Amino acid sequence: MHNAITIDALKVLDAIERKGSFAGAASELFRVPSAISYTVQKLEDDLGIDIFDRTGHRARLTPAGRYLLDEGRALLDATDALAHATKQVAQGWETRIKIAVNSLLPMEALYPAIREFQALGVPVEIQLVEEVFTGAWDALQCRRVDLVFGADAMSRPAGQFMTRILGQIPFRYAVAPDHPLTRHQGPINEEVVSAYPAVVAADSARHLQPGTTGIFSRQRTITVSNIAQKISAQKAGLGVGWLPEPLIRESLASGELVELNVEAVRQPAVIHLARHQDNQNGELRCQGNALKWFWDKLSEPHQFSRWIDPHTQ
Repeated sequence: MHNAITIDALKVLDAIERKGSFAGAASELFRVPSAISYTVQKLEDDLGIDIFDRTGHRARLTPAGRYLLDEGRALLDATDALAHATKQVAQGWETRIKIAVNSLLPMEALYPAIREFQALGVPVEIQLVEEVFTGAWDALQCRRVDLVFGADAMSRPAGQFMTRILGQIPFRYAVAPDHPLTRHQGPINEEVVSAYPAVVAADSARHLQPGTTGIFSRQRTITVSNIAQKISAQKAGLGVGWLPEPLIRESLASGELVELNVEAVRQPAVIHLARHQDNQNGELRCQGNALKWFWDKLSEPHQFSRWIDPHTQ
């Protein structure tokens, strides 16, 4: 099927409108004026409309012509972006990289690295996806993401993955300051804690077995979607539970949350940077420059010390 609207015709219309005349467009596009006139006339004939009002000394767009050019410029921008992106792919850059962020960590922990990446000027689309607990490994195993920031050691599935330890996240058992448990004297045992609902962040795994931790037997639960909502619910006095210490440090200092002395112990979560390993030598097959850049950048030590403690054996 013949398409009357071509990229070349749109470039001609754009040049005429910007230069104010057919002659100006011909000069910019290195064509003779008759070639410009022919392109416009053919487009008008094919569409059955007048694109320019030629009654005055200056060619003016008709309403239909204005609409065509406005929409056409979006296509011109898209084709320029496509050409540029194609060149970048040929040079080894992906068009998109997807990074899963464990809900134990704030999304803003990645912002400095993303800002630095943007300064490179490469047209790579970055997608950040929040995952909860085993969901981070699930997303990587199923290749919904290219890289995981904060994959925990406990829920790692079988498979060929490359990992680098980022550190560990300690937990505190905390509640709202007016919660009844704050009036309890001495270490609080499981039987006492179990009388109150636990706020639980739902594991986002789709295929791997979802994990559960920090819930006492016979304890009722209130399930939310992520760690931020869990913190909010516990601040509101709706329930109890373990919370990542770096994310509640300020709330503990301000008194919005109060740490309880519980008999139970929860070990810190050792978290990793993780990606697929697609061959025996530990190097990625068809590794993209963006993935390599983020892998190296996020592996640099001490940049996440605000949210992640050093890992000690």
